[in-house]
Amino acid sequence: MADQTNLARPYAKAIFELAREQGDLAGWSDQLELLSIIAAESDTLSFISNPQASDQDIVDLVSSVAGDNLSSEAANLVRLLVRNGRVDVLPEISRAYVVLKDEAESIIEAQMTTASNIDDSQKQQFAEVLQKSLGRTVKLDFDVDEELIGGAVIRAGDWVVDGSVKAQLEQLVGAIGR
Repeated sequence: MADQTNLARPYAKAIFELAREQGDLAGWSDQLELLSIIAAESDTLSFISNPQASDQDIVDLVSSVAGDNLSSEAANLVRLLVRNGRVDVLPEISRAYVVLKDEAESIIEAQMTTASNIDDSQKQQFAEVLQKSLGRTVKLDFDVDEELIGGAVIRAGDWVVDGSVKAQLEQLVGAIGR
């Protein structure tokens, strides 16, 4: 995975720069997501690894599945990746591109795990508080983990706040055990 990340990064940076010049960060994000889905499909991976499949066969397959959803630049990207034997890196290119895009747009992805379900108004309130705290637009995903007992854990990049009852009990046990 680290190898694919290293391979993907220069492609993602180049695509990001092109997208920024074109003023189409969202459009490129959509195209890369589509290409990522196509490239990660088991049938596509099998076809790509078939030694009898020519580069043009692979380009034709990806292009036919994508249909009219690719710009000429995205189609050129497919040809380049096929020629370089990197079609399988598309999912990682897409992920790396989204990180660059979100950074440029001051967006951060966050994950909030609670001990039980919370309603939509509470989710909205948490998102607003996080946005004020972090000074960025927050894409907040919610998850439930009953092992937390109560409270919540919030992760946003390297920032983690563990306000769960489970963590508090673990701290108490650690303090008693000293």
